[in-house]
Amino acid sequence: MDWQARACGRLGSPMYASLLAALAEDVTSGGPTRAVLGDLLDDDAELPTALGLRLVGGLHRLVLDGEAPSLAPYYASVGGRWDQAAAWPVVRAVLEERRDTLHAALDRVPQTNEVGRSAALIGGLLRVADRFALPVRLVEIGASAGLNLRADHFRFSSPRGWWGPPESPVVMPGAWAGLTPAVDAPLEVVERVGFDVAPLDPTRAEDRRTLEAYTWPDMVERLDRLRAACDVAQQVPAVVERASAADGLDRLELAEGTATVVWHSVMWMYVDDAERSRIDARLAALAEGAGADRVLARVTLESSGELGGPYDVVLTTWPFGEATVIGSAPPHGLPTTWTG
Repeated sequence: MDWQARACGRLGSPMYASLLAALAEDVTSGGPTRAVLGDLLDDDAELPTALGLRLVGGLHRLVLDGEAPSLAPYYASVGGRWDQAAAWPVVRAVLEERRDTLHAALDRVPQTNEVGRSAALIGGLLRVADRFALPVRLVEIGASAGLNLRADHFRFSSPRGWWGPPESPVVMPGAWAGLTPAVDAPLEVVERVGFDVAPLDPTRAEDRRTLEAYTWPDMVERLDRLRAACDVAQQVPAVVERASAADGLDRLELAEGTATVVWHSVMWMYVDDAERSRIDARLAALAEGAGADRVLARVTLESSGELGGPYDVVLTTWPFGEATVIGSAPPHGLPTTWTG
């Protein structure tokens, strides 16, 4: 949990930086956090990824559901304000009272479906539309709830003005810096499909609440964007199939008269080497059939190894097979700085 605490601090959440550090210390000292983790601390246990974020997500879920009213005064997501000294005894009490519920929450992989990352992805999409002037089939691997499959219905600003529908409830001031993307490109998205091993449906109240719970509570702007993007999803259909990235791409074929754009953001670290190889091999196979009227493109926002970023925005297009770094962004996507 210590490294997750440091990462949260670097990424703008002082609340989670201090809370996760306290939880880690509580494990060491044999406090109620240790009891919540239970058998996960056995010598032969395999710790799940992002264990700390799973735990604080479970706590946040209790707050959002009104099941931990004593914590509400400290959570900005419900109108409170974080105070580590005052909140910590209350957190410990909730850990003791809701031990079984919080232990069960550790089985769920955190999903935030970070909407800010669309600021990075959409620039690559606009570049494809500008270059090839073809209708777009948009495909996302590791899509979570598929919110970013609706990125062309969000609104972004740069020093040169705004792009996106003026009526969009998802508004990102200062989303773009540096060079401006191809804002005059003839972008038309005719198909939206995603693949995820545990997809969520943003039109379902239960799944919306899950997404909210994994959004860091002191970063209220992120939470507002998430909720607004869920509202957009009610109006703009997209299909997210339950499948691994590689299995989903195995079913994908290029279509004449369209540009098939495969994109992904901050999911590569959760995919093992075998899965990565399958993904790359399938895209290479699809690329063999690409042409001027049958385009394939890949847009990525992924870590190059440094946890806090910035991450490169990389665009690859076929039939040419050119991979170009066109920008960079922090892990949550905002702001994206365009360089090419």
